[in-house]
Amino acid sequence: MPLKPPAAAGMAFADVDTPALIIDLDAFERNLKRMADFVGSAGVRLRAHAKTHKSPIIAARQMALGAVGVCCQKVSEAEVMVEGGIGDVLVSNEVAGAAKLDRLAALARRAKVAVCVDDAGSVPEMEAAAAKAGVTLDVLVEIDVGARRCGMAPGQPAARVAEQIARSAHLSFAGLQAYHGTAQHVREASARREHIARAVGQVEATLGALRAVGLEARIVGGGGTGTYEHEAASRVYTELQCGSYVFMDADYARNKRADGGLFDAYEHALFISSTVMSVPEPERAVLDAGLKTFSVDSGMPSPWKLPGATYHRPSDEHGVLDLANAKVRPGRGEKVLLVPGHCDPTVNLHDWYVGVRGFGTAAAHVESLWPVAARGAVF
Repeated sequence: MPLKPPAAAGMAFADVDTPALIIDLDAFERNLKRMADFVGSAGVRLRAHAKTHKSPIIAARQMALGAVGVCCQKVSEAEVMVEGGIGDVLVSNEVAGAAKLDRLAALARRAKVAVCVDDAGSVPEMEAAAAKAGVTLDVLVEIDVGARRCGMAPGQPAARVAEQIARSAHLSFAGLQAYHGTAQHVREASARREHIARAVGQVEATLGALRAVGLEARIVGGGGTGTYEHEAASRVYTELQCGSYVFMDADYARNKRADGGLFDAYEHALFISSTVMSVPEPERAVLDAGLKTFSVDSGMPSPWKLPGATYHRPSDEHGVLDLANAKVRPGRGEKVLLVPGHCDPTVNLHDWYVGVRGFGTAAAHVESLWPVAARGAVF
């Protein structure tokens, strides 16, 4: 059962308890609109990735602006989305185990559900689950386009599995999953473009192999916040699977544009609000936000609008703010905002979003409280 939220609607932002997961609603809405405008002009579809936000409320806002549905990485995550009213879900991942496959197939009675495979052996297992549930599942073949994670070899090997799916009574071949996760965080714009150019070549080879056996891919899915413009321009990708654009974490902000500047197409909209709990010495403050508040797999969080300050040495419930080079030194009891290094696993540590309107102004106040409904949905 979720804990009580750290705030209440109408409360002044300054009164929100800490640590708290904060959404700058104005920046968040601008991010949603910017991506919606892009896909509309590019002639591709957006299937936004819900693993970033784990919230049917946010998913519904994305779909209200034109997204065709969402991606999830786990069956339990998909269940939360469907329960929350999202009617079109792709599990953009492989699913192993009879229990999970049975749950996935049962979910297809309530919503449009698709899933990925990258092994011929999984097809009869998926067919059995779909037959048991009395449904037809859409299935995408995932190909490895360079990330070296899941995905089978492009070209003829993928086409053979697609044929196997198409021959199944309760499965429908829907297309290809061709996401290049590694490329999202390559810093130089030219290198990211080259990675996706190679991925496009592998997709094209696979589409050719599919045509040779009389099959067409209705969906070619992939693309993320770091590379989506390249997939959209390729003329082979039909659906973009961007997720982090809604929040923009510190790691994505380290990517570079083609002109060498830092990637700034989307605004930081997700923050951790923390409190200085101790100031043992003038150059060192201790915050009440540590490893149980945010993920540090993609680097430490960045202090927001506190020039010269750095966050380091996190422990379970503490984090040290180095103020040696800071122009402003917050005192005990003052609030400090942090931009998470990686938004997705940070969100999974919290029960509630605190939506703030007028962020950064004297009138900043809590407008909404949204549960992180799929928190812990990792099975």
